[in-house]
Amino acid sequence: MTISTAEADTILADHFAPWVQALKLSVTETGDRHAVLRLPWSDELTREGGGLSGQALMAAADTATVVAVSAARGGFGPMTTIQQSTTFQRAVVGADVLVTARITKLGRRLAFVDVVMTAEGEEEPAAHASTVYAFPG
Repeated sequence: MTISTAEADTILADHFAPWVQALKLSVTETGDRHAVLRLPWSDELTREGGGLSGQALMAAADTATVVAVSAARGGFGPMTTIQQSTTFQRAVVGADVLVTARITKLGRRLAFVDVVMTAEGEEEPAAHASTVYAFPG
């Protein structure tokens, strides 16, 4: 029931605000209960000190959740973030970030998702998020 990476990229183009699209996220993998997005390095997304901003990472985690849930449900449908908690573990400097969203529970009304953000080429995560989404109706 999962969607292809091309279908997931279409979801990004069709359902996200221009400022999210400006992050230039791309979908590298989808599966029954997960999605992996790439957040490309950009000097425009850095904060003081040269590291990737936490706001960019949080938006990427939130967006990856939508893609993972859409993949699990076989396509995009109305949903909304009701909770997101993010921890930052190390700075990302000069590297793309792989954003891996894994669904831990998918119910009829709620989805619980674990998101790990790792700088490309690194073993240890740069950030971790826990998200909860609701489906209206």
